[in-house]
Amino acid sequence: MGKLDNKIAIVTGAGQGIGRGIAEKLAGEGATVVITDIDETSAKETAGAIGGGAIGVRADVTSLESVNDMVQQVLGQFGRLDVLVNNAGWDKASPFVDSDPADWDKVIRINLYGVLNTCKAVLPAMAEQGFGSIVNVASDAGRVGSSGEAVYSGAKGGVIAFTKAIAREMARHQVSANAVCPGPTDTALFASLGGDNPKLRDALTKAIPFRRLAQPSDLANVVAFFASDESSYVTGQTVSVSGGLTMS
Repeated sequence: MGKLDNKIAIVTGAGQGIGRGIAEKLAGEGATVVITDIDETSAKETAGAIGGGAIGVRADVTSLESVNDMVQQVLGQFGRLDVLVNNAGWDKASPFVDSDPADWDKVIRINLYGVLNTCKAVLPAMAEQGFGSIVNVASDAGRVGSSGEAVYSGAKGGVIAFTKAIAREMARHQVSANAVCPGPTDTALFASLGGDNPKLRDALTKAIPFRRLAQPSDLANVVAFFASDESSYVTGQTVSVSGGLTMS
């Protein structure tokens, strides 16, 4: 028996990296997982690899229309929706004074508007059901800031505040909302932001009390807790999964 048996869970941006790790964990705990990604091929490939009734669906979180179509497909196929994990994210590292305003727009549309769009599409159905769990993957950048990621930090800070606000609004419907904040995690996105530089990687590892980068499974374990009935009395909370890099 898994702690997510019979639950229907959507995970955005789950074609690779942290999202794929989350999807694998939720499926392993018994959930039927809807893998969404802007790259439909990776979504379907991940769903096929995970099995357990998982399906892959293309969804662009920056488009409310695209998200609505995906959610209606899920509700039409399964009849309900128990868990939404907002994992889709993107960043391009540079000092703020050197950044391109066009990149600000992309960062905010994916990281903040993406969460607004999916929640707008999902929350009415969860409220009507009288149950549901929202798990937003934010970032420690949104809690303490991150050099070279100013706009991303701002967007993720917005996700944290938004999570608390919808937790208050949705509590009367028995719908929870919590945020999980990864620290540096060993993914392709991290590598693209400079994590493939051995000096940077080594410096970061030394700064982390546990002396290692996070693995996607480290995040997935916490997400699975928030997605499960074990956390039914927990809402509006922010948990860092950073090996002790940030503590507060």
